[in-house]
Amino acid sequence: MNDWLTALRDTVPDAIESWLVAALAAAIGVLLALLAHRILFRILRKVAKASDSEADNIVVRHLARPTKWAMVALGVVLAAREVAVLESVWEKIAGFVMPALIGWIALSIMRAFVAAMELRADIDVADNLQARRRRTRLAIFSRIGTFCIIVITVGLMMLSIPGVRSVGVTLMASAGLAALAVGAAAQPALKALIGGLQMALTEPIRIDDVVIIDGEWGRIEDIRTTYVVVKVWDERRLIVPSSKFLEETFQNWTRKDSQLLGTVYLHLDPLADVARLRTEFERQIESNPLWDQRVKAVQVTDTTLDSMELRLLMSAQDASAAFDLRCQIREGMLAFIREQMPEAIAVRRVTSAAEMLWEGGEAGITSNRD
Repeated sequence: MNDWLTALRDTVPDAIESWLVAALAAAIGVLLALLAHRILFRILRKVAKASDSEADNIVVRHLARPTKWAMVALGVVLAAREVAVLESVWEKIAGFVMPALIGWIALSIMRAFVAAMELRADIDVADNLQARRRRTRLAIFSRIGTFCIIVITVGLMMLSIPGVRSVGVTLMASAGLAALAVGAAAQPALKALIGGLQMALTEPIRIDDVVIIDGEWGRIEDIRTTYVVVKVWDERRLIVPSSKFLEETFQNWTRKDSQLLGTVYLHLDPLADVARLRTEFERQIESNPLWDQRVKAVQVTDTTLDSMELRLLMSAQDASAAFDLRCQIREGMLAFIREQMPEAIAVRRVTSAAEMLWEGGEAGITSNRD
């Protein structure tokens, strides 16, 4: 058997033998790295599950994939120290692989941090102003950080190419023209980056804010560096450029808090009993669970020849509750007027000229008799 192996080895060229040894060393290094990664993360997952904090599970989940490939690269590096052929191959690709792995790990760490911080910013509670502010800043800074990490990673990978490096040296020699060209080419990206920073610092809008823009009522669903997604009440999505929220006027119903005043207008007969209507309105509003017990009022805000405008003012905790409350009160008041006060329904009064003359003639006859 040994004679056969010796004969086979003598027939195999040295180059092929070197490559086989390099491949075998790389395979052993990769297998050992995968085994070490599996054992390490199995321990980390058990520790994370034993913890009461969900943030530990998020960090382990985000770091599992990038660290797996980082361990593979580490196994190849350790094997390359022992095999010259493998080391020469690794030196040629290390300039691409290492920056990519470092950037991937940095990106995963940042996303794990953002996801862990979002757990502390629950926007499903009633008073969620601070939570919405925190989520908005996390979303914007996360995307800006992602942009910066990707740009730096790609730049480091490109520097490993000799041709690109020489081009960079040439551009540095003519720094004025290079700065002008790069500034012109990167103007949209820089503008979007600066706009995202401005939105994060000034906070004209936040995640889950209720806004009216272009005549549409909706909630801020997502904030990107270049655009904002507004979820409209009928499940449509408006894609609005970020600059629109910085340069144009729009309505933000939850800028300070979510409490709102709602109004219902009724056009009734001028002779309607307002006091009775006020009593019925107060009865309905006080029994409605959507009313937040802040404001209730009935006011005659306008009159015409045939009708008066009655404004019912009420308050609610947020925009959705205010809309539902207005609809319920409007329906309830109309039902009350239809069933209990039909005389309050506005009618058009028309008096003909003949009736006026007849009434005038009757008044004259009566006075002559007297």
